[in-house]
Amino acid sequence: MSTLATLAVLALAALHVYILVLEMFLWTTPRARAAFGTSAEFAAASKALAANQGLYNGFLAAGLVWGAVASDPVGFRVSVFFLVCVAIAGLYGAATASRKILFVQTVPALAALALVLLAR
Repeated sequence: MSTLATLAVLALAALHVYILVLEMFLWTTPRARAAFGTSAEFAAASKALAANQGLYNGFLAAGLVWGAVASDPVGFRVSVFFLVCVAIAGLYGAATASRKILFVQTVPALAALALVLLAR
């Protein structure tokens, strides 16, 4: 992978680590509530569910890091797999939760995927 493609994959991984932190550890704070548009009551009631979502974001981040640091062909294949997973999860989230997810998650995943594929 090119340096630019690797940096794009690692940036997306960092975004998912940030989402993990928001969902697993900061869910009921004003910062996370503002990011996700939730009330204090909803955040308190859905804390365990959010932590579960955060864990999944952590798995996505781990896969993206693995793809970025593994040598090819494994790195390329793993990167493509996890970038597609992020894009699909973003599409589902945009369709079911908030259109904002399309721009926060899907568009960056597709841009990184394009860089990875072009670097091949």
